[in-house]
Amino acid sequence: MTMITSKRKSAPTPKKSTRNNKDAIVLRDVQKLYILHHEKPTLTETLLKKYSEKFYALKTVTLKIKKGEKIGITGRNGSGKTTLLKLIAGIATPTKGEIRRYGKIVSLIDLDAGFHADLTGIQNIMLNGMLLGMTKTELRSKLPSIIRHADIGKFIDTPMFGYSLGMKLRLGFAIAIHSEPDILIMDEGISVGDVFFKEKNIGALKKIFQTDKTLILVSHNITTINEICERMIILDKGLVKYDGKTLNDEEYKRKLTTFT
Repeated sequence: MTMITSKRKSAPTPKKSTRNNKDAIVLRDVQKLYILHHEKPTLTETLLKKYSEKFYALKTVTLKIKKGEKIGITGRNGSGKTTLLKLIAGIATPTKGEIRRYGKIVSLIDLDAGFHADLTGIQNIMLNGMLLGMTKTELRSKLPSIIRHADIGKFIDTPMFGYSLGMKLRLGFAIAIHSEPDILIMDEGISVGDVFFKEKNIGALKKIFQTDKTLILVSHNITTINEICERMIILDKGLVKYDGKTLNDEEYKRKLTTFT
């Protein structure tokens, strides 16, 4: 009798995940390119590309941000700070490169986004909070605390079309910090309001980030970065020129002079 045997194909070895469970944000070779049109061109001029210009808001940027890190991003105007935040938040997409995000992200780049002018402050809290992933039950339980933090008085029961920009920003900030994000992204949001509101915001952030939450803050205020953050990134002309411990004002100014 002839016995026929067959070789069973072994199951393919699963690929190992490259994700580190301690990562919050990972950027690899990220670029952001804009095409600037200086004036309305004719068809011929457009074809000849004489009236358009390539502008790299971000050149090749590679960063890794760990869970629980508090990072301050700074640099001169036009260095690419806000562009970087928008890419991290998913508001914009990179021209090249890869961005990975791990966890719930709340962005304070546009604090009054998601508000409806015809709804009252309380109604907008419910609407905006749900857009940030909060449940109705959670919002109802946190509503008194959000109202206290925003501190806009009787206006909380009036339609938002009568709000000043500052009032909208205060309400947006109050909702965002109560949404319990894993990653909070801020673009100068800490400077909203008067000195007492700023102190309240800093106090709330310090309380939140005593946990393993991740903070990414863009600011020109080096004192604020030093007060809240433990790591500083300096951008210049779309490139990361410094990534390390926080610097004081004088150290920061000296560092800027070394960039070419």
